[in-house]
Amino acid sequence: MHSWLPPHVPVLSGSAPVLNLYDTADDQVKPVVIPQGDAELGMYVCGITPYDSTHLGHAATYLTFDLIHRYLVSSGVKVHYVQNITDVDDPLFERAQRDGVDWRELGTDQINLFRSDMEALKVIPPRDYVGAVESIPEVIEMVQRLLDKGAAYQLHDDYPDIYADHTFTTQFGYESRYDEPTMAELFAERGGDPQRPGKKHPLDALLWRAYREGEPAWDSPFGPGRPGWHIECSAIANNRLGTPFAIQGGGSDLRFPHHEFSAAHAEAATDATRMAEHYVHTGMIGLDGTKMSKSLGNLVFVHKLTQAGHEPSAIRLGVYASHYRSDRDWSDAVLAEAESRLALWRCAYNTLTQREDSADSTIMIDQLRAFIADDLNTPAALHHVDAWANRVLTGGEAGVASDVAMALDALLGIQLDSVTEEAQEASAAESGCAQT
Repeated sequence: MHSWLPPHVPVLSGSAPVLNLYDTADDQVKPVVIPQGDAELGMYVCGITPYDSTHLGHAATYLTFDLIHRYLVSSGVKVHYVQNITDVDDPLFERAQRDGVDWRELGTDQINLFRSDMEALKVIPPRDYVGAVESIPEVIEMVQRLLDKGAAYQLHDDYPDIYADHTFTTQFGYESRYDEPTMAELFAERGGDPQRPGKKHPLDALLWRAYREGEPAWDSPFGPGRPGWHIECSAIANNRLGTPFAIQGGGSDLRFPHHEFSAAHAEAATDATRMAEHYVHTGMIGLDGTKMSKSLGNLVFVHKLTQAGHEPSAIRLGVYASHYRSDRDWSDAVLAEAESRLALWRCAYNTLTQREDSADSTIMIDQLRAFIADDLNTPAALHHVDAWANRVLTGGEAGVASDVAMALDALLGIQLDSVTEEAQEASAAESGCAQT
């Protein structure tokens, strides 16, 4: 499956600080180990289930991992980025039935919209963008491997589903660090089936769902059916990045059960002790104080924001105004503040281009990189650029405009130049900055 057109990400000169990220499994901020020589750094981020449009909760997650991707690429690191699409799953079937459309058609429409949203936001696309349907042969192979090793078992009733024995890997639970009662509660809330008769343990996760009438199914050595949720990501990641790889990412709601079981499946299949060196999770996005979710219907859609004339750079700044690990709010006020900030930065950039400034930009850019390297401290990074802009507008030394613009583009995906005349005029009006 194809992804979307990549933005240009400049490689910045100078030495970049080591990127440090919080790892959920180890409960600490620790350095990302950069491969040596021609080796690539593997990053896997869980993708969408395409039954609805891209909302700000999705966007905040992918913009967070775009920060990581940009930081590494702009520092000259080779990144192998993989993302899946869960294009065969119950929510997709249910929405398609509700709307009276074929589930494949609904999935295709929403995947196309997701691509256009990501391209508009200047998110670097994954090299491998893999649908669950595409990955079914890989899933079958991994399920068979787990059966052969005794890490999985098949039920013997009307629906011979296959489950993973979660006790097979002694390290199970290390990724989320939850106790068993918490796991049991979250498993039931987030797609698990603890009450399924015949399972060895309520926490065992579905690997292969045997055929039910009216559902799509694919042939396999263990009977027709379709993949479980967690094994999909496990197979896709392991087959493209190997186990272990550097960064596994997603929203905090994936910490358990999805990432715990994805890791357990890969580790059982490969005898590894960890699937990833870093497990990185983003906080949830709320709308006016309430968690944004499809079930509540309180969603802000990316394409509707851009259709209303809000610039992708402003949307990025609104998301980056708070730290990625915090549960945070989105509102009209957040967007308005982001648009004012973008106007301020453009005003400073346009002002600086009109005068000679012999100051070196290196100190300003190095500090910007240092804030991002410190577990993506975007609030501090944005305030740092605010200070630069105010320094420009009060006549202080501020460096070379083109160097700063290139750094903001490379690191944050923010464009100060190469915008439309209408956008420049809007920025000028917003900030009161005179244009020449």
